[in-house]
Amino acid sequence: MDIKIFYSKDWHTYSLLDTGDGEKLERFGPYTFVRPLESAMWPKTLSSKEWAADGKFWSSKTGAKKGWQMKKGTLEEWEMSYKDIKFFSAPTPFRHFGFFPEQATHWDFIEEKISLAKTSGRKVKFLNLFGYTGVASLFALRAGAEVTHVDASKQSLGWIKENQKLSGLEDMPMRIIEDDVLKFLAREEKRGNKYDAVIMDPPKHGRGPKGEIWQIEKDLPKLLEQVKKILVHEPLFVILTSYTTDYSSLAPGYALGEIMKSFKGKIEVGELCLKEESNDRLVSLANTAVWSAN
Repeated sequence: MDIKIFYSKDWHTYSLLDTGDGEKLERFGPYTFVRPLESAMWPKTLSSKEWAADGKFWSSKTGAKKGWQMKKGTLEEWEMSYKDIKFFSAPTPFRHFGFFPEQATHWDFIEEKISLAKTSGRKVKFLNLFGYTGVASLFALRAGAEVTHVDASKQSLGWIKENQKLSGLEDMPMRIIEDDVLKFLAREEKRGNKYDAVIMDPPKHGRGPKGEIWQIEKDLPKLLEQVKKILVHEPLFVILTSYTTDYSSLAPGYALGEIMKSFKGKIEVGELCLKEESNDRLVSLANTAVWSAN
């Protein structure tokens, strides 16, 4: 199991400008925003004037009313892009913007692996679990995969449909499914459906469309066992990402390694990072484990 730092150098519409004092300053397209970053236990590099942003998300931990405070004139939604894949960005009640910029390194990996497989004549079925607004699905789709995108949120699934159309990929094969992930996988096993590549980004806590309760400590082993059952005999790759900060990146690596040990491949584990412009510091935002075929 190899340990590495995952980050992309190719962002143009997004920047991590500065971090410190429990916050991060970011540029999303034409706007700058301040969001909490509890792990930023160091002083800010930029001045308070440079930290004056178009919006700020206040955490209830600060004693303020939780939520966004925006300057007048800030749009509710705007267009972003990464390597010509286009998607909408908007501030959500959960402090996010409809995508996670630190995952761009996975988007690159997905497109590269699928494109290479297609070059050799392989048909690739790609499964995105807890797919959110689906930027990873769009990269797999552009690379030529048959994509299945699963999420429990109807709002997120509407978002991926808008993103698919915005990127001009609406005529390409993507199933978009509102479902509880564990129930979906059980049905796919019964149907005999198999996948060449899987990406999953399970939350710490969550609910399915019919009130199903998800808890990562209890349900991640079930999830991984179900994923193993729907993989083809020689899978291409499996990606697991976690924003749960209670354990190191080794934990998802060991968990993924157990279900993939019967397949020929390698595992890389590490942290999804962004490089901040103010001083080139690499800031860790999530843990990840990536299994890929030899």
